[in-house]
Amino acid sequence: MRLVFAGTPEPAAVALERLINSDHEVVAVLTRPDARKGRGRTLHPSPVKALAVEHGIEVLTPERLSRDDAVRSRLTELAPDAIPVVAYGNLVPADMLDIPEHGWVNLHFSLLPAWRGAAPVQAAIANGDTTTGATTFRIDEGLDTGDILGTLSTDIADGETSGQLLERLALAGADLLAETMDALAAGTAAPRPQPAEGTYAHKIAPADARVDWAAPAAVVERTIRAYTPAPGAWTTLHGDRVKLGPVTVPGGAALEPGAAAFGKNEVRVGTGDRDVALGTIQPPGKKMMNAADWARGLAADAREGVVFE
Repeated sequence: MRLVFAGTPEPAAVALERLINSDHEVVAVLTRPDARKGRGRTLHPSPVKALAVEHGIEVLTPERLSRDDAVRSRLTELAPDAIPVVAYGNLVPADMLDIPEHGWVNLHFSLLPAWRGAAPVQAAIANGDTTTGATTFRIDEGLDTGDILGTLSTDIADGETSGQLLERLALAGADLLAETMDALAAGTAAPRPQPAEGTYAHKIAPADARVDWAAPAAVVERTIRAYTPAPGAWTTLHGDRVKLGPVTVPGGAALEPGAAAFGKNEVRVGTGDRDVALGTIQPPGKKMMNAADWARGLAADAREGVVFE
């Protein structure tokens, strides 16, 4: 089939590469415009654009699809059979959904109708789910509500961060998306409607990633994993924001919520029920470091009365 691929970040580039190496023809990509990054605020292409340029594939970068008649006309000229979508980051106007014969087919990193919306991987971990997966579905006018074309499931491993889980799902999901394109081309796809009710994973706000030390240790542990590496779980110390890496729950409940205790090779912090042991910490203006190394760098009097808030 002739495909126009729509996507932006690295997980989308994984799927694009899989489709480039398939029997289908990727004739163009849709991706977000170049973004400014780093201290110099220089423009950088999205991972999808960089891969497309490497393969000599036409790149379309509308700011908004609904306001770009030139892109709309170009998509019509390209006459794709399907438009596979992975984390594109741009709403598809209703009047563009019928441009491809087989529609816009989204790869979503959850088992729909669970965790519709912007951050399904983070939501699954933060909620304490033990199983998740990926779904391909035909985009309609709702929010991740279209007919399902394919699914895969996987267990969430103990201690797995959202970054690690997303990396696994991106690889497995790329195969699922290619298999869905194969089924559409062969006429063997069997779309099935989603239930009307589902759960939603809203766009992550900074407050979502703040650690609530009064919560049970299990909630603290999975909250930090859910927002690692992005946007990064955080707390405050002496009024300064510090980032935290994943923690462990060795047991014991000697400390008040947020209060820290320093051992020879560990830093423990109290929660609503049991203590947790910090893994890594990033103080203001410094790089992420081992929590025990950070503690050793503190003056003895600086260790007294340390409380994270």
